[in-house]
Amino acid sequence: MLMTTADRPRQGLRPAFRHWRARRPFWGGLLLALGGGWILLTEKASLKVVLHIGMQGLAGYLLPGLMLLLGLLILFNPAQRLFYSITGVLLSLGTWVTSNLGGFLIGLLLGVTGSCLAFGWLPDQEPRRGRRVRKQAKPADGAGLTKV
Repeated sequence: MLMTTADRPRQGLRPAFRHWRARRPFWGGLLLALGGGWILLTEKASLKVVLHIGMQGLAGYLLPGLMLLLGLLILFNPAQRLFYSITGVLLSLGTWVTSNLGGFLIGLLLGVTGSCLAFGWLPDQEPRRGRRVRKQAKPADGAGLTKV
């Protein structure tokens, strides 16, 4: 029995990762998690200072931590991506006030961009076809059109 390439199971880590990545809003979740991680890295206050300042200091660590968590949740639970992405964009915008202008704007922009990408991702969308493929699929000079 001769097997074609379509019948063979995928072999190797790279094709398996591509298949996993194609079934979820990968770039959106990754950017949101990177934005939260960046903001956490730019925080320079020690725990003593955070506890002394109170709730405002705690929010400086809580919001980017939740951004990081939401980015990971988008990656590993894409069915709830709409809730996670809306919450992620709100938390990203909240870091403007609580965390050094949103990690000096870099973390804020990464978080908002990632949340928007995750929100706009469609799970059952057909892959895009290139311009050449679309052009070749068109009937030439209206040959496929019929007159009434």
